[in-house]
Amino acid sequence: MNGKFIVFEGVEGAGKTTQIYQTADWLQSMCSQDRSVVMTREPGGTKLGQQIRQLLLDDPQSLVTNRTELLLYGADRAQHVESTIEPHLQRGDIVLCDRFTDSTIAYQGYGRGFDLDEIARVNQLATGGLQSDLTFWLDLDVTIGLQRVLSRGKPDRMELATLDFHQRVRQGYQELANIYPNRIVRIDANRSQSVIQMEIQAILMQAKWLWNS
Repeated sequence: MNGKFIVFEGVEGAGKTTQIYQTADWLQSMCSQDRSVVMTREPGGTKLGQQIRQLLLDDPQSLVTNRTELLLYGADRAQHVESTIEPHLQRGDIVLCDRFTDSTIAYQGYGRGFDLDEIARVNQLATGGLQSDLTFWLDLDVTIGLQRVLSRGKPDRMELATLDFHQRVRQGYQELANIYPNRIVRIDANRSQSVIQMEIQAILMQAKWLWNS
């Protein structure tokens, strides 16, 4: 049995976490007992990653430079892939991940303006070439997403970036979806949670590679 790797991407406030939890519950109910559904996230999917997440997000006044930010995300990902994602995939599990390499391209590349070739090299080193089998891009107007974030409480360092930054991030996701239409599926996130979940489940039900392995 081959493991499968499904990623959820999107701008701040797009509802990724909610959809991952609902998708995990549904998938586990559909899978045989010898196949687990695992939820994880970036940054922070490992014990070391939790410390990196604090450096990257928890201090809004942090003076982390763009290059340092990129490399910290790469370090988090390298630890995550080697110690968590790959072992579960080797066991045949389904891994659901909140953010992966596309986030780095969208946020550090399009958002920060970092060189895309350098980002590609960092991602390659961190992942060893691992890519998602499927990525759900929850697409939402950034102003709506940021309003949701602010209503939840104290925003993190990334959420406090300028509106122009978040608009560039969304543009980055759009361009990635255009480049990788077979891997990235756009989901209109400006709808109810239940409607979004129904669409995700319908897409996964039609994915023969998920059930016939």
